[in-house]
Amino acid sequence: IAAFVVTGVGGLVLKKLQIELPETVTPVALATLIGGVLFVALELWLRQRDRMLVSDSHLATEIPEISWFVAIAVGAAQLVAAVAPGSSRSGTTILVGLALGLLRPVAIEFSFLLGIPTLLSAAGLEVVGALRHPPELPVDWGLLALGFGVAAVTAFATVRWLLHFITRHSFAVFGWYRIVLGTVLLVWMR
Repeated sequence: IAAFVVTGVGGLVLKKLQIELPETVTPVALATLIGGVLFVALELWLRQRDRMLVSDSHLATEIPEISWFVAIAVGAAQLVAAVAPGSSRSGTTILVGLALGLLRPVAIEFSFLLGIPTLLSAAGLEVVGALRHPPELPVDWGLLALGFGVAAVTAFATVRWLLHFITRHSFAVFGWYRIVLGTVLLVWMR
């Protein structure tokens, strides 16, 4: 609830400030590239930290639960995706969770659970806005409901797969993917 409130209040402030998303590919490519570099750097830092702490086995390297500070920081991290397309809401929140010491499965679960009320609220605000001020083109509510259902099923399947994947791998692969994609987009735009 704390993380969601931070995101909700921050989102309303951003909406009030009328921050507009860029309509070009370059900022998306840069955010994708920067996010990839951050994931690779974080994985290297976590590996080095774990090696340094191996001799002090009584020291915990990761925390299994979410503190108030982590919840608020992850809630604020969602706002990055609201103003920087290409940064990835889930990627940003997982990155912050890991950087603050969460266990990988906890960071992933918290990110995706937090996404449920966040994305539902954002969609709800858009629907209310469309009902109050109908767009020029008519809205096909049936297709919208179908898309919502497919997205929900896909999200749950993705989380399940990701939790299985991350037990055997790090996020470095995801980071390198983002670096390659961001670079390709930047080169393509020239």
